[in-house]
Amino acid sequence: MPDPHISVTLVNELNLLAAGLFLLATFGLVATRQVLDCVALFAGQSVLLAASAALLGHEAASDHLYAVAAITIVAKALLIPWLLRRTASEAVVARREISQVLNIPTSLLIALGLSILAYFLAAPLRAAAPAGQVGVNLPIGLAALLIGAFTVTVRREALPQVLGLLSMENGAFFAGVAIAPDLPLFAELAAAFDVLVIALVMGLLTRKLQERAGSTSVADLTDLREE
Repeated sequence: MPDPHISVTLVNELNLLAAGLFLLATFGLVATRQVLDCVALFAGQSVLLAASAALLGHEAASDHLYAVAAITIVAKALLIPWLLRRTASEAVVARREISQVLNIPTSLLIALGLSILAYFLAAPLRAAAPAGQVGVNLPIGLAALLIGAFTVTVRREALPQVLGLLSMENGAFFAGVAIAPDLPLFAELAAAFDVLVIALVMGLLTRKLQERAGSTSVADLTDLREE
């Protein structure tokens, strides 16, 4: 009969690995300058979120977390990247250089600072939360939330900004699956539906912006308004 202690230790180590890779994918969204790479990194980040939810579901024997993992794979790792590729114009998806306010090294240094800040902000919450994977998921999820918000502010292109928003949502759920493992399933379904709608609308807006203004810079929205 397998040793339960070994099983729990293995789950903890795998979740720690998923958390580290999740944060690495979040940094990748800051570092990459190609739209296709951004979409791929978001899909990978979503797979790691699903992996963490499934591992925590195994540890807590929670069907809710298994369902969250399945929904995340279908909606965020598969459907949303497909929608973004389908709704955004070919010129946008194939763009090799994404315009942004800060250069990559500076952006990565700021992202590192936000990660450190997230650990300090999460400390009192970790102390008040029940023992378990909160100590891993909470600071990593909060870091992804802050870095996603930062990505939205420094990117000038509409589609990478959308991916920054989706990364923020992933960060919130990465922390949430550890804090509230029995989160009602309908809440995750509602959130997944909202995210799909947002991705579809923003993809269509990005296509229209490319067609009307010749670029996907959000500054060109002013030109559309004046026409």
